[in-house]
Amino acid sequence: MDEIDEDAPIFAIAAAAELSGMHPQTLRQYDRLGLVVPERTRGGSRRYSTRHVDQLREVARLSADGMSLPAIARLIALEEQVHDLSRRVRDLEQQLQVERQSRPGSRVFAAGVTGSVITLRAGTRVRRATDVVLYRPRPPQPPASD
Repeated sequence: MDEIDEDAPIFAIAAAAELSGMHPQTLRQYDRLGLVVPERTRGGSRRYSTRHVDQLREVARLSADGMSLPAIARLIALEEQVHDLSRRVRDLEQQLQVERQSRPGSRVFAAGVTGSVITLRAGTRVRRATDVVLYRPRPPQPPASD
């Protein structure tokens, strides 16, 4: 059986309020403050996901521990960023796995002598350039005027 998507907006405000142990008006206030912002239906009704419910419980716990709402908002924003980055890493890992399976024995990429990206079979070596190149930094550019 498949898992429920934690980001699927499935709960109406009454159900989310009951699951989080809060009053629906509190959820509306948190939405206005940007603490926990649910999805909206075409008609404008709020729809909460299981992750939103977890966030609401976390807000209640942190608030009860004396943390200010702006601090909680910042913490939730950082947690959202970590969640998004984790999802991106997971997606990239899946893409890499598909790439490796579709080309067994190949490296994902290598840099050619001209700087182009090339594919190599396992065990193939790229000829190393032995040219000596003199580095000359570019002179500083004057700032662009507006």
